[in-house]
Amino acid sequence: MIKYQFIIFSVLLLALASCGSNNDDNISTYTVSQKDFENILTIEGVIEPVRSTTLSCPRYIDGMVQYIIEDGTYVEEGQVVCIIEVKAMETEYEQLLINLENAEANLNTAKATMAMEYALLEAQVRNNDADTQIAQLDSLQLEYSPETQKKIKELELTKATIEREKIEKKLKSLTIIQQSETRRLDLELERFRNRVKSVKDRLDELTLKAPKKGLATRTIYHMTGQKLQVGDNVWGNMPLIIIPEMDEMKVKIKAPESDFKYISIGDSVKYTFDAMPDNMAWGKIKQKAPVGQPIKRDSKVKFFDIEATIDSMIKLPEPGFTVNCNIILKQVRDTISVPRVAVFEQDSIRVVYVKKKGGFEARQVLTGISSSKEIIISAGLNKEEIISLTKPSVSSIDDEIVFLPKEETALPTDSLSKNTN
Repeated sequence: MIKYQFIIFSVLLLALASCGSNNDDNISTYTVSQKDFENILTIEGVIEPVRSTTLSCPRYIDGMVQYIIEDGTYVEEGQVVCIIEVKAMETEYEQLLINLENAEANLNTAKATMAMEYALLEAQVRNNDADTQIAQLDSLQLEYSPETQKKIKELELTKATIEREKIEKKLKSLTIIQQSETRRLDLELERFRNRVKSVKDRLDELTLKAPKKGLATRTIYHMTGQKLQVGDNVWGNMPLIIIPEMDEMKVKIKAPESDFKYISIGDSVKYTFDAMPDNMAWGKIKQKAPVGQPIKRDSKVKFFDIEATIDSMIKLPEPGFTVNCNIILKQVRDTISVPRVAVFEQDSIRVVYVKKKGGFEARQVLTGISSSKEIIISAGLNKEEIISLTKPSVSSIDDEIVFLPKEETALPTDSLSKNTN
């Protein structure tokens, strides 16, 4: 019975060993090579022009977009790109036109009335002159008439002279009064004309025209987070249309706080484009915003604005394109680096499992800087050696760990859980 149990136990051990051996045969491995190590952080960005012309809503305006050109339309100089509607201003303009028309009518009426009054006085002057001449003729005929009749005629001449003086004074006064009234009405009319012109000029400003030819793009309406649309409310100095200069571009990046702290000004960036697979560009981090902005209202999660240059490219991308920004946080030339998953913690040291004939050797290694995917091996591995990406079965690992010489282990190492940049 004991012999039978021993046979069964031996068979089970062989089966387990066979299973372990089969599992190790299928284990994933990595061949060590010497290459450039790069710690790359990939963030999405948007292409923007370095220089552009921005068309904004006129000052002191609160209106609504009545018309706006399609986003990304190529426009010619002088072409209408946006029309803003301000109903209160349009109503004011219509009322001012009515007032101006009434003022012109009042002036014309007043001038006609004054002309008639002046003509009547002039007619009285002429009548008086005629009466005086008749009286003078009569006085010549009365040379031999009685003194009484002569006296009457003399009095009539005196009366006519007095009447003429009164009419002439009245005529002078009327001229002064009419000139003053005409001046008043002219000034009132000029005020109406100036107000009409002022409001008309402001209404004309609500029709925005392209100052030069180029690609017109709508701005983002912050209340919706979308491109500006017909019906959106706009106000003074609010950007509406951007016409970029197409000779130089930059990249605007919105980085989460977790990535922002690793990025430094001057870091190299390699750009790739999903919409342009054959295109690539290169540049550097130029500017970092010191203060972050909440992703949404009352959110504690923030993003930070980063600006990067485009210094060289295969083909210059257009503004608005989405770009993958591969930011090189750290670069080490000609070194040995392996996948992070191939390095294991064991008894306060780091080991890799090097493939040998018939199994794996646990070997102590010294590590350097690391990224989220790779880690530099500064001591313990050579080119062309094969290491396991997962921990092999216990039965396939040599019993003894191969330790590094003491002088090499005295060198500092980085924490495996820390992403050093």
